[in-house]
Amino acid sequence: MPEKRSLLATIRSVGPAIVIAAVVLGPGSIFASSQVGAIFGYSAVWVLVVAIILLIAMVRVAAHVGIVHEKTPCQEIAGRIGKKTAAAIGVTLFLIIACYQTSNNAAVTAAIEPLFSSDAQLPDWAPVAAVIGVNVIALLALYGFRALYARIELIMKGLVLVMILAFLTNAIAAAPSLLKTLGGLIPLPPQPGYDVEDPYIRLQALIATTFSVAAAFYQAYLVRERGWTLSDCDKVRRDSAFGIFVLGAMSLLIMITSAAVFHGLDKPPELGTATDVARQLEPLFGSWAKVIFGLGIFAAALSSFLVNAMIGGCVLSDALGLGSRVGDRWPRHLTALALILSMGVALYTATTGVKVVQIITFAQALTVVGVPALAFALIYLATRPELSGERKLDRNTIALAYLGAAVAVVLALRTAVKVIASFFQ
Repeated sequence: MPEKRSLLATIRSVGPAIVIAAVVLGPGSIFASSQVGAIFGYSAVWVLVVAIILLIAMVRVAAHVGIVHEKTPCQEIAGRIGKKTAAAIGVTLFLIIACYQTSNNAAVTAAIEPLFSSDAQLPDWAPVAAVIGVNVIALLALYGFRALYARIELIMKGLVLVMILAFLTNAIAAAPSLLKTLGGLIPLPPQPGYDVEDPYIRLQALIATTFSVAAAFYQAYLVRERGWTLSDCDKVRRDSAFGIFVLGAMSLLIMITSAAVFHGLDKPPELGTATDVARQLEPLFGSWAKVIFGLGIFAAALSSFLVNAMIGGCVLSDALGLGSRVGDRWPRHLTALALILSMGVALYTATTGVKVVQIITFAQALTVVGVPALAFALIYLATRPELSGERKLDRNTIALAYLGAAVAVVLALRTAVKVIASFFQ
């Protein structure tokens, strides 16, 4: 009995990192995992594992920053380096979040597509109605809930459970090879199974959408919402490890399902939208594959939706000295601004016929550019000389955080090169 009570207590205590996991496992991450599994098979499993390890470390660094400093991260930076630097970080993160939010809006349409038959198309009004409807619900929740964080944490746990059931069901039906999955843990260069243009851009997307420093940065705020202090260090460690482990497990399920079903076909499958994935699964799993996969995508879109906008709104408000708690006035207003701006972009793309995959790929690529500054800001705050004893973070976590920052720099440089190259084409 004591062990059961301890386990239940642990599950109940998990919260902030589950919220981060629900945000990170959005539509972009699901598409990236599916594409990598289809193109590289099981050989890229270790890449996902490394990305998850780096995310756990960065989330733990952010959580530690949240509990050891008296002020919020942006206010600490404003006091130590300057208000302009803090404002720049807030604006950068807000823009990153706006990109994520645009892809989330687009994914709402992608999520309902699989519910229609293969011969039917979405009515012209459906994408517009879906985007407006979800945003209106998000705005009502934003201004309607009093205990906003507690409600959001509960909702996120429910949506994560839906995703686990949906993607686990597909994985069981696909019966991926356990031996090949274990073999994919060997860190060898992943080899594409098809002759596709720049296949390694899919690996970059997988790393960028999994190792989300922008989401990890917000962990410093979530632990403060929970009221955790220095005495809760054990809770912080368990929360960071368990929450992100759940994220990694779901991403792995999606990847090995795609590897089992799509890798090794005569030609690379088209996996640009949720409809494409569901239709490719239908011959093996039957028509119910559309509903289950669509349900998983829809849960992923909803789980990322409001919290993603809250990250941008809260951090920008904090950087401008206008408050940092989700229930404060300005964080709510700036969160609403993020929702409305991204909805406007999504409605434009929905009415002009731009494909969902183009929006998601473009948005996810843009998020990489500003990430290194966020990573180094967290490391800077976690390694201040006055942090000693219990307030000092262990060397292994700091070392992994530096490695994660280096990865973020490499991704940013690769993205910059591609943007410059496309500009001159």
